[in-house]
Amino acid sequence: MAQEPSAIQDTIQRVLERNRLAVLATQRNGQPHASLIAFTPLGGLRFLAFATYRDTLKYESIREDRRVAILIEDREGDARRSDRRLVLTAVGEAIKTPEEDRQAHIVTHLARHPDIERLLSSPDCEFVRVAVHAYQVVGGIDDVRWYAIGESAAT
Repeated sequence: MAQEPSAIQDTIQRVLERNRLAVLATQRNGQPHASLIAFTPLGGLRFLAFATYRDTLKYESIREDRRVAILIEDREGDARRSDRRLVLTAVGEAIKTPEEDRQAHIVTHLARHPDIERLLSSPDCEFVRVAVHAYQVVGGIDDVRWYAIGESAAT
């Protein structure tokens, strides 16, 4: 079932807003690695952000290869359709947060995840921003759609 781009954007935005945890996929020396992260959408659909300590495998892997995938299972679902559960995969690249935006992004992340204040205030914390290139939206085995991020995805 095909959806208009604006409908797919709305679906992705709703899933990002109502879910707080995701699985980050990285790789290092050909070895895949998955990590649970608390994420925050930034800039519409264009960016996803998370915090981590610098001495973690996930951060070391990102330093070697900035390409990542972030899988978000829509555990909350769509209240209008009790049978509707989606899984999003954001494919993108970890990029440097501009220094002038860093504190505002951290404040936004902390507001969404007040339980990680200790991590965010640590001098060993790294705030990672992922520039999303595309989202894969999966509603079932025969319901897989891709949405490429374009200029219209930023709000």
